[in-house]
Amino acid sequence: MTRPRTALTCCVLALVATGCGIRPTGVTAGGTAPSGISKDMRIYFASDSGLRGVSRPGKKVRDFNAAYRLLLDGPTPEERFNGLANLVAPEKWLRVTSHDGSVTISIPHSTADAPQDQSTGQLVCTFARAEVLLHGTRPDKVQVTIVIGGERAGPYQCQQFLSH
Repeated sequence: MTRPRTALTCCVLALVATGCGIRPTGVTAGGTAPSGISKDMRIYFASDSGLRGVSRPGKKVRDFNAAYRLLLDGPTPEERFNGLANLVAPEKWLRVTSHDGSVTISIPHSTADAPQDQSTGQLVCTFARAEVLLHGTRPDKVQVTIVIGGERAGPYQCQQFLSH
């Protein structure tokens, strides 16, 4: 008696499984696959929880000066409402150069309170991102040195300034 009941149960389960209502379809296009890292410029701002990057879609960065101008524009009203702030003071004599992924930011005098404060992180991370876009350097290979007067700080990587 158990064998017929088991066989009947298996047949019922097989009928239920095959009659679930899903019909076969052909191949459908799913669009472009995600590419991983954004191709947009990211600007970094300070917040209560640490440094945060925000994308600037459609903004073309052809040199480091353009990246610096985007940083100085500050956060949008919505970003300010969400707690982001720009701690970088405008420095008209700031100069940025790069060679093989080594970025040097030359500043006549310091705008940072300490070598690892958020304003320093804003500069390091924003110019590191610009280096990636301008010269195709891998993000983990970018090293940023800050020269204030004759004193050097760094080299830094953006990761050192981001909260974990």
